[in-house]
Amino acid sequence: MNIVLIAILIYVSFQLVLGFIVSRRIHTEDDYLLAGRKLGYGLATFSIFATWFGAEACIGTSGAAYREGLYGATADPFGYGLCLIAMGMVFAVPLWKRKLTTVADMLRQRYSFRAERIAALVIAPASLFWAAAQIRAFGQVLSASSELTVVAAITIAACMVIAYTVMGGLLADAISDMIQGTVLIIGLLLLLPMVLGEFGGVAAAYNTISPERLSFFPPESESSTRSVFLVIESWAIPICGSVLAQEIIAKVLGSRSHVIAKRSAISAGMIYLMVGLVPLSMGLVGLKLFPNIADPEHILPLMAQTYFSTALYVIFAGALVSAILSTVDSALLAASALISRNVIGSLYPDMTDKQRLLTGRLGVVVMGCIAYMLALHAEGVYNLVLDASSFGSAGLFVVAVFGLFTKFGGANSAIAALVSGAVVWVTGNYIFDFDFSYIASLAAAFGMYIVTALAERKNVVN
Repeated sequence: MNIVLIAILIYVSFQLVLGFIVSRRIHTEDDYLLAGRKLGYGLATFSIFATWFGAEACIGTSGAAYREGLYGATADPFGYGLCLIAMGMVFAVPLWKRKLTTVADMLRQRYSFRAERIAALVIAPASLFWAAAQIRAFGQVLSASSELTVVAAITIAACMVIAYTVMGGLLADAISDMIQGTVLIIGLLLLLPMVLGEFGGVAAAYNTISPERLSFFPPESESSTRSVFLVIESWAIPICGSVLAQEIIAKVLGSRSHVIAKRSAISAGMIYLMVGLVPLSMGLVGLKLFPNIADPEHILPLMAQTYFSTALYVIFAGALVSAILSTVDSALLAASALISRNVIGSLYPDMTDKQRLLTGRLGVVVMGCIAYMLALHAEGVYNLVLDASSFGSAGLFVVAVFGLFTKFGGANSAIAALVSGAVVWVTGNYIFDFDFSYIASLAAAFGMYIVTALAERKNVVN
């Protein structure tokens, strides 16, 4: 067993110990899912940043930039960074003031119990895709650092993250996120000057990148109209598709006040944009240094292995593991919260706090096993993340905007938008392989909400 693998296992063992210590302070569902609503500015900011800055921001983004240039990395860091800023500026305060536990709670308050359950069932798979992406990335890091096969590494990774998430809940997640966020930033900032030094500095490195790789637009072979729609799609998925993700909302709702919730999300988004430029830059210049990599998602670990000493590579491996662990636990908690609270808890409202807490923990185990299976059969980390941002989120975005900021539309409108958005995206993405599935799902959800709301209003008048 090499020193890097030993260091990674020690790091994960720390997570397990932290989860065990924090577990003794958890007595209610709110303690487990929202850290008792006691997150301060520092914990909330770093937790939001570290939750979002996961495998796709490191391994996925550098690989996408290596393969397709700036256009391939539109979603990360730009789209997801703006997503966090939008959460802080637009949604954080109204969501926090409603004293929710999950985003589906808002649908119960504003629309109906049925809308709540459907919303939970529609959006929970997104968190599973997100968790699967992190588990797969963790497995890749373990595999690259040892003689383990990818399947064996993914299996070990899944067992580890499920175990400590079950124990510690959101409070352990937030505490470890603060540590992990710091380690991650240090690891990336240590690698950047070493890579740029190979070219003689920032300007020289920039000059090695061909101009067509520095465009947010697809290659010129695409028609102008198609290019516009591709760009809209690439920005809409991370912003509209993720701004109301339960992973972010849990940290917002867990903040001590609405002011902390708002400022923490905005600060996390700004940090995300700045730190996210590092793996993006690595991918762009990496094509010159390593021109024939079979799997582009290996570019960042390969750079670290090439330019770091063993001691520094251990720090970098810890940084990658930090990014992964800080995201996967939040994703598993999010999926569990939606199902255990908004589906099972809604059907059995008389459950005690102890029963709700147990249901939430069992939910993490079940969701973790499903995410593990997805991780085993996925094509890559970046595709999993895009699916996570797209699945079911169009209808939720439409419903939440109307529900939070207007009185237009009722329960039927919400259900129509949720179902139509999900059906259109699944059909377009998986059956017809349509390039603009997310835009189409947004349009379908918006149209169905408006039409159904007008019909509801007409029925009331009659």
